[in-house]
Amino acid sequence: MNGGDDVVAAAPAGPPVPLEWKFSQVFGERTAGEEVQEVDIISAIEFDKSGDHLATGDRGGRVVLFERTDTKDHGESRRDSERMDYSISRHPEFRYKTEFQSHEPEFDYLKSLEIEEKINKIRWCQIANGALFLLSTNDKTIKFWKVQEKKVKKVAEMNVDPSKTMGNGSIASSSNSSNPRPNLENGGYPDSDRSYNYLSPDFSFPPGGIPSLRLPVVSSHETSLVARCRRVYAHAHDYHINSISNNSDGETFISADDLRINLWNLEISSQSFNIVDVKPANMEDLTEVITSAEFHPTHCNTLAYSSSKGSIRLIDLRQSALCDSHAKLFEEQEAPGSRSFFTEIIASISDIKFGKDGRYILSRDYMTLKLWDINMDSGPVATYQVHEYLRPKLCDLYENDSIFDKFECCLSGDGLRVATGSYSNLFRVFGCAPGSTEATTLEASKNPMRRQVPTPSRPSRSLGNSITRVVRRGAENPGVDANGNSFDFTTKLLHLAWHPSENSIACAAANSLYMYYA
Repeated sequence: MNGGDDVVAAAPAGPPVPLEWKFSQVFGERTAGEEVQEVDIISAIEFDKSGDHLATGDRGGRVVLFERTDTKDHGESRRDSERMDYSISRHPEFRYKTEFQSHEPEFDYLKSLEIEEKINKIRWCQIANGALFLLSTNDKTIKFWKVQEKKVKKVAEMNVDPSKTMGNGSIASSSNSSNPRPNLENGGYPDSDRSYNYLSPDFSFPPGGIPSLRLPVVSSHETSLVARCRRVYAHAHDYHINSISNNSDGETFISADDLRINLWNLEISSQSFNIVDVKPANMEDLTEVITSAEFHPTHCNTLAYSSSKGSIRLIDLRQSALCDSHAKLFEEQEAPGSRSFFTEIIASISDIKFGKDGRYILSRDYMTLKLWDINMDSGPVATYQVHEYLRPKLCDLYENDSIFDKFECCLSGDGLRVATGSYSNLFRVFGCAPGSTEATTLEASKNPMRRQVPTPSRPSRSLGNSITRVVRRGAENPGVDANGNSFDFTTKLLHLAWHPSENSIACAAANSLYMYYA
């Protein structure tokens, strides 16, 4: 990665070759002209730690789970080869596993506020006893789900011959009784809504009695997946929840809204601890809000949160119970004379992600991706222009509210590449190894490379000062998109996720889930 002297020195072999991306599969593909229902639009995507399961959430409050089916490829279990060999081009295959209704629309009577069912975030928890666990949240309520295979039990080997039973389970008599109702004097049940095996009033045992009385046997045949809500973490946020993040200790997680971050224990849903509160005494003094928050992947005491002013704060839970003061502040100094009406709006960070080793933080604002080294708070170590050709159109984007779209970002498991979405269902993949010029434009379709433009042979000259070693790429053709086409602001790729140990990306285009591998 750019920025660490030790990393730069240890790269004599040159930057990795740009990846060639291939279509893998699509779920929920639209036919031409098909209208997308609002409730079907995907609003969250997340791989689990192993990469064998993928979860999506939609605006209708549903969570859909997919599972990997090709894990026995190459004659070995993929779990046995956690070496993350990125040189092997592997075609991952997923299949639909199950789905469940996670959230329903609610109404807050105290505030006269409708709470929509849309899933904002999904986070996987640790697998235990073969069961999957995950957290899902809408604007106000977080839920902890357990998804497990349950065996369907059936009663077999009844003593009674089913062919000789009457309509609701009663044993037919030898005589033609026209009354199927039980005779109360003979031990029948008065409750007609309940179905029982009862003897007909004219029933008589055969001479010599029944030779062998068999007890019914309960047998398990097929299995079915059952999703159970284990806990509901509610009434802790006055504002809309924008983030949830699991701690590496496996016991706690955080939830963040515009002004506060709360710490929860997974086992306790009745109380949470407020660890960050940026709400001023007078709301008129409010200058920035929290936009995203995430725990460090290995240090259980460290977390980062981003703000609408474009800054990232690293906090240490060991310093104090209420972390009003940050341990580190990461922000980029504004170039003199560059300020405009849109400067603050496009500086707002919509998403942050830690790299797998926790050394780097990736952030996405409206126009760029930035990579930060947590050991260097003077500025980002690299900046990637996502759609610089939109800069002259900021006025139009403000008019149609597109400028407030919140794009997510992700890093590859080996930390050599980053990805984020754009308009016209495009997404960008950038190489962040020293000397890399990789800047690929892909389309969420069955032919992802059709919008590909040639990448320049060398990176453009740094626009930042030499101390921060900022590398800016992707802005080679200002004013037009990768094809020279006009952009479609109605189709936007907001949500995507990178497989934790392979070069495989899942991304959402409206109600369709596209998967690619390289």
